Amino acid sequence: MILLWLILVPLIGGLLSLPAGRRRDNAPRWLALAALAGETALLLAVFADTMPESTWLAQIDWAWIPRFGIRIHLALDGLSLLLIALTVFLGFVAVLCSWTEIRERPGFFHFNLLWTLAGVIGVFLALDLFLFFFFWEVMLIPMYLLIGIWGHENRAYAAMKFFIFTQVSGLLMLIAILALVFLHYQTTRTLSFDYFELLEADLYPGAARWIMLGFFVAFTVKLPAVPFHTWLPDAHTQAPTGGSVLLAGVLLKTGAYGLLRFVIPLFPGAAQDFAPFAMTLGAVSILYAAKLAFAQTDLKRLIAYTSVSHMGFVLLGAFAGNAQALQGAVMTMLAHGVSAAALFMVAGALQERLHTRDMDAMGGLWTLTPRIGAITLFFSVAALGMPGLGNFVGEFLVLLGSFRVDTVLTAFAALGLILAPVYALYVMQRAFHGPTSRHEVRDFGLREMGVMLCLAAATAWMGLHPQSMLAYTDATVNGLARTLAQRGT
Repeated sequence: MILLWLILVPLIGGLLSLPAGRRRDNAPRWLALAALAGETALLLAVFADTMPESTWLAQIDWAWIPRFGIRIHLALDGLSLLLIALTVFLGFVAVLCSWTEIRERPGFFHFNLLWTLAGVIGVFLALDLFLFFFFWEVMLIPMYLLIGIWGHENRAYAAMKFFIFTQVSGLLMLIAILALVFLHYQTTRTLSFDYFELLEADLYPGAARWIMLGFFVAFTVKLPAVPFHTWLPDAHTQAPTGGSVLLAGVLLKTGAYGLLRFVIPLFPGAAQDFAPFAMTLGAVSILYAAKLAFAQTDLKRLIAYTSVSHMGFVLLGAFAGNAQALQGAVMTMLAHGVSAAALFMVAGALQERLHTRDMDAMGGLWTLTPRIGAITLFFSVAALGMPGLGNFVGEFLVLLGSFRVDTVLTAFAALGLILAPVYALYVMQRAFHGPTSRHEVRDFGLREMGVMLCLAAATAWMGLHPQSMLAYTDATVNGLARTLAQRGT
């Protein structure tokens, strides 16, 4: 039941936030924090009762629509446990960084925020493919509303672009799910959407390739990878700060999770055949997005392109297929979620104070806001892969594992480690150094510094004690590597 409550608590918290916002503006904020505190208590209970070396830590499996073989099948392994922990952690960040920014309809805002989190947690738990698709849709609609209602000057366009990209790719995934279920039914005469049963599906190689491609496109749109990335800069630029935190820190990870949970295990042979193309796409995303980041003057748009670049490492590691690269992909997902959330919180704070995202209109902020400057420098250094911080561990493992598969492609991907310091220093130079025409700008207060120090501590912990997280994903990652080695030949 604890798995069901992980989904129900934010759903209930969101429903309670709706009427609470009509009475007091701060009531929905405190209700959201209370719901997230309940999620934290549930997660601590799971961590206390499970052993990291186990593959599946908890499961529930109930009949839902027996006529069509659809079940409420939720399961938790080390990978989904860490991603849910990241989701809850960044949920706190999203609520706290929106405390003073969201003044219009706070009840409805926190309803959408909590329902987005519930949808994401459902995605990380669902092992019935119909249920997985259901939660995939649940997380998209409230995020569309977060951007469309509380976004900035061009929010309607950005929200619609986000919705079209994700809905079209989701429809493609639904077609692929139905095709997989139908072909499995043709050979077994059993209608089922269950993950474990579909793992045993006997598919013709040609059919497997096409169905795998449907899943792959849906997940790489959400990741996103070049050329499916164009919705992300617009969505990030126009989203409120809390929306950007969830989008970069959590929603992008659902695409990476889909590649690791569904594409590779369900279609190991097709995935292995497709690996050179997918790894090339990852390397192109790393370099191309890094180049585009350097060309931006809008701070949020620059950070959005860096997200595309960093998620290219995840795509590269996922399809390298060995345990080192897969562990690196998981660590990159976790570390990027924290560092990107912090950078978007900085960008949102600066926009709230300066009423602009244009770095040409900034300059000299370090003398006016030394705490914001120091935090930005720390997370810029983290994002470029400084040893001792989480991003370095993830990217190093990805490159180490990928080098064993394709030396030339890995060498090109490694150039991203050179481009990252360029755009990081570009941000610091343009925004925080040089002359300034401003006389007073409010620095980070106690609430904002508390959030940032928690994010910094998480980044440092992942860099200094990565084994505390890698231990939880060892069983899942080694299982994926064995699947590719045995069934992908």
